[in-house]
Amino acid sequence: MKKSILIAGTAIMFFASCVIVRPGQAGVKQKLGKLSNEVKTEGNIVYNPFTSKVIIASIRTSNLELNLSLPSKEGLSVQSQISILYQIEKDSLPKLITNLGLDYEPIISNVFRSTASDVCANYFAKDMHSGKRAEIEDEILNKMNKLLAQDGLIVKSVLMKSIQLPAGLARSIEEKLQAEQDAMRMRFIIEKEKLEAQRKIIAAEGTRDSQKILSEGLTDQILKVKHIEALLKLAESPNAKIIMTADDTPFLIE
Repeated sequence: MKKSILIAGTAIMFFASCVIVRPGQAGVKQKLGKLSNEVKTEGNIVYNPFTSKVIIASIRTSNLELNLSLPSKEGLSVQSQISILYQIEKDSLPKLITNLGLDYEPIISNVFRSTASDVCANYFAKDMHSGKRAEIEDEILNKMNKLLAQDGLIVKSVLMKSIQLPAGLARSIEEKLQAEQDAMRMRFIIEKEKLEAQRKIIAAEGTRDSQKILSEGLTDQILKVKHIEALLKLAESPNAKIIMTADDTPFLIE
């Protein structure tokens, strides 16, 4: 009895194999050419190596780098370095293997080339180098997902990392930006000069008004009173002498 159990166990071990699915991976069993719908993400998968095999694929976010020329609305070619971040949808692994296989990066690349050409042809070359870059990336991303998501590939980001405009266009854009900066600086200077002129006018008006008020308030009688008050204060000083003259204007001698 023990011998039979031992023989049976040996046979099972001989005819069965085990594969480990690690974190960040997904595995699906294929038996006699037919894929199972059950996807295993972590753990062991036991299978018969004579009739089955286990296909392992990474479900982590992957990066595909591309360098290519993109057309613009005015017919120019813009050199660009692209990063495409994508991920396999775990539950769609059997569908992905069936429809695209595991060598799917060339397919992603071709889909990007097609969608990027369609999208970029609606934008001017300078738009790819300006604030519209994010808009272009989003349009390409949405179009790619419409084509790839149905097979289990999810494009998470399309990043236009490096844009190299044609030399003449790049120089024109730089000159335009410099002219805009010069114009902004000149507007600032003009505005500053206007404010300074307004300040001087206000100061002059204040001086004029104060002098007018002062001159209107200083009558002959007030001047005489002020004159007498000053003489009285000087008379209190032991070092001052007042000499009266015929013209009613005394001299002060110390």
